[in-house]
Amino acid sequence: MQTRELGTSGIQITPIIMGTWQAGKKMWVGIEDAETTQAMRAAVDAGITTIDTAEVYGEGHSEQIVGEALSDVRSSVVYATKVFANHLKYNQVIEACDRSVKNLKTDYIDLYQIHWPSGSFKSEIVPIEETMSALNELKQQGKIRAIGVSNFSRTQLVEASQYGRIDSLQPPYSLFWRHVEQDAMPYCIENKISILAYSPLAQGLLTGKFGPDHKFEKGDNRAGNKLLQGENYQRAQTALNKLRPIAQRHQCSLAQLALAWVIAQPQANAIAGARNAEQATQNAKAADVQLSADELKEIDAIGRDVTEHLDDNPVMWDFIS
Repeated sequence: MQTRELGTSGIQITPIIMGTWQAGKKMWVGIEDAETTQAMRAAVDAGITTIDTAEVYGEGHSEQIVGEALSDVRSSVVYATKVFANHLKYNQVIEACDRSVKNLKTDYIDLYQIHWPSGSFKSEIVPIEETMSALNELKQQGKIRAIGVSNFSRTQLVEASQYGRIDSLQPPYSLFWRHVEQDAMPYCIENKISILAYSPLAQGLLTGKFGPDHKFEKGDNRAGNKLLQGENYQRAQTALNKLRPIAQRHQCSLAQLALAWVIAQPQANAIAGARNAEQATQNAKAADVQLSADELKEIDAIGRDVTEHLDDNPVMWDFIS
């Protein structure tokens, strides 16, 4: 798989990135460590060399599984993890980074990201200058190689950039969820900031595997996803039916088509989770799907049938305020 530079950091990342929220188990159902480990190994074998995790995913469990699964190939993979909104004071950032390094069984983190802006989830407000000061110190020490932010608006991204180099933004971004295009994407393009799109499959909706009457199990975070409810969900089903012939032309799955669309957008890369080895292998194949300019326009129009009916709130879940 061809790689791309992460911002201006010199770090090479794959356009398809292995996402590991599910590896933490918390807020997911039916996740087994052994299957997760196999999925990570399969992803690397298929050419995905970039792995995204976070301290909050299962309170370190996801990071630990990543560290255990990939320690023998550490030198050939890129680790991206995140510090949560409740750990953004100077000393807290330093301590959180040390915990993540230990969990990941490594000496350094390639990309260290602020997971949510200060104040999210009723966390204490910490000036971005203080958080960035800690991140700059970690970078100077060689504990991290690059700094990123996640779930930041353009305004927040611009402010953070005043205090140090930001090489990536991680927003929710898919064919069915496109707030970033109107907000931060132009700034990212202008300043060579990589976009690491999370939920590029709209939490599985773009795979086409959920039927019109699908109900999520209790404890599954997707039950609170706005796209998976009511009229939004029905519009998505209609759009999926329009996408199927395009996928068939390329002899690829709907999921691969959706991932290929994301990584064809300016500065954009796709973080795709996988529950098992087969899903990881199939995600990697999306990098081989080449869409023409006309097809990209056609897919874009189909996606807007869904996105034009969404509100202006950039957060995808009802349970996050």
